[in-house]
Amino acid sequence: MNDRERFIACILGQPLDRPPYWLYWSPWGSTWRRWEREGKPAHISDYRMAFAPDGRPDSIPVNCGPCPRLEKTIIAEDDDYVTFTDTWGILRRDYRHGESMSEFLRFPVKNREDWRRFRDAYLNPDDPRRLDGDWREKCATWTAAGQPIQLGYYPDVGIFGPVRWLLGDEDGLIAFVAEPDLVHEIMDHMTALYLTVFEKVAQEVRVDVIHLWEDMCYRAGPLISPRKWEQFMGPCYRRIKAFADAHNIPIISVDTDGNPDLITPPMIRAGVNLLFPMEVAAGCDVNAWQAKYPTLGMMGGIDKRALAQGPAAIDRELARIAPAVERGRYIPDLDHLVPDDVSWENYCYYAQALKRLVRKP
Repeated sequence: MNDRERFIACILGQPLDRPPYWLYWSPWGSTWRRWEREGKPAHISDYRMAFAPDGRPDSIPVNCGPCPRLEKTIIAEDDDYVTFTDTWGILRRDYRHGESMSEFLRFPVKNREDWRRFRDAYLNPDDPRRLDGDWREKCATWTAAGQPIQLGYYPDVGIFGPVRWLLGDEDGLIAFVAEPDLVHEIMDHMTALYLTVFEKVAQEVRVDVIHLWEDMCYRAGPLISPRKWEQFMGPCYRRIKAFADAHNIPIISVDTDGNPDLITPPMIRAGVNLLFPMEVAAGCDVNAWQAKYPTLGMMGGIDKRALAQGPAAIDRELARIAPAVERGRYIPDLDHLVPDDVSWENYCYYAQALKRLVRKP
């Protein structure tokens, strides 16, 4: 089987030669610098080069976000901090020393008038610049190589995600109750934008997965209730599912951190059949999830914290998820980016041990 066939068969629960071998989550920048100090070979410019993992879905580089594109713009900087506007026009401040979340200072939308100005300036679904670039050539290369191909990518394609980017976490959540019509309008418009672009791409390219970045959960559960998910997001997801069915796209995937257990049933009903990263620290045990959601494909679920502890802890963690690998519909991988307490030696041990677990030659 090639990488595309193996990926699709795994997620759909079909017969396959072995599970996919992925190294999806990259190291932090500070982790990479540590690995360079610890003797990572200089010729390895991408961490995957040393291990030859299977090809994961490549995202078609069309523009589904603000168009014309908003470039990162530095507003102020000193020895400790850099303040900038990002690709959605969000004003952020980053700490220079170490890895951390941005401090979000200002979001582009405060009210319906702000939203409509932003929409009219940057979110025209039919802007021809959305299809600029060499995506056709890249898709031809990926198709010839037997690689899975994906529509949708972080940070531009999601339904909950754009509400966060435009209004901010707190104001966005308040708007679900205080301004529900505005939330519906944003979600409906973004769904129409995606499907307009997707339709043009799908006329030319075979697509295997539609991917939605959401990050709509935290350690204790989702940021919105199952009822709110169904009320606001369910109709949008079902429109995307109908598009996928009409174009023979077999997989709809969702990336959300935290624990999405409470909103997983409505997601499945709306067409989602791949969920990740299954964060262990948030209580996501892939063995338990397989028992509860036997038709759901998953990726992730390996506790990244074990890698800092050394080979014995890595072996225990891989033994813990091995039954899920055998049951299928599961791609074993870390549950997020690789932090800088992980040595190059430990990462190499993990990558080789995972390769043996999935029986990759």
